Amino acid sequence: MNQRANQGLDMMLRQLRLPSFVTHHQEVAKQAEKQGWTLGHYLQHLAEAELEDRDQRRCERLLKQSKLPKTKTLDTFKADRFSAKVRRQIPVLCEGGFVDRAENILCFGLPGRGKTHLVCAIGHELVLKGYQVLFTPAYKLIQRLLAAKKDLALEAELRKLDKFHAVIVDDIGYIQQSRDEMEVLFTFIGERYERRSLMLTSNLVFSQWDRIFKDTLTTAAAIDRLVHHSNILELTAKQSYRAETAEKNQKKKR
Repeated sequence: MNQRANQGLDMMLRQLRLPSFVTHHQEVAKQAEKQGWTLGHYLQHLAEAELEDRDQRRCERLLKQSKLPKTKTLDTFKADRFSAKVRRQIPVLCEGGFVDRAENILCFGLPGRGKTHLVCAIGHELVLKGYQVLFTPAYKLIQRLLAAKKDLALEAELRKLDKFHAVIVDDIGYIQQSRDEMEVLFTFIGERYERRSLMLTSNLVFSQWDRIFKDTLTTAAAIDRLVHHSNILELTAKQSYRAETAEKNQKKKR
């Protein structure tokens, strides 16, 4: 095929949104000619490359959209610090079935026990499987919802969040809610109930959640909705990861 014909073909392939065909068709054509491929084999090879590249691009797009911390993955996760029960739960949760069932993950533990890393690692695995995930610290989510409410756009903001199969809300236990903050958080939880998944981390056990919601009835209602379809992970390491690391570094210096 001459250069002019190639340019015309490349233009048509771009119009058809087949960038991998554009990149590889000449190289693959030479390989096909050398190895005596049929036309069907040649086209299948290009189609497979296109699908593979699309999956990669989609994954990259979902990962960027998720705002997940890049380093908090399963590869950097120290599972040996956790109980056998938690270690058994992790692979199952990474498969994503809980998302399909609109279940929640509730992760509890004292500061430094690995709560954020664990839910983010699961989040990364969900992205690889094509789920839309959003990571947000609790205070940022509250600010976002309050701003929307002030602009009379809370319903629209909730619809935007609804596109995510799973929303990771980190450190909910650190929020000391005003009534307005409590209301938008409760509304958010209620909107996702039995429809979409939430993944929450908290340093406070349920009996202390009146610090978050203030009102006893609202606290009970929020817990009821979260627990009804949930997977609870309790991280009970005796020492925080940061303290453990600092101790190891001190020993190395001696």
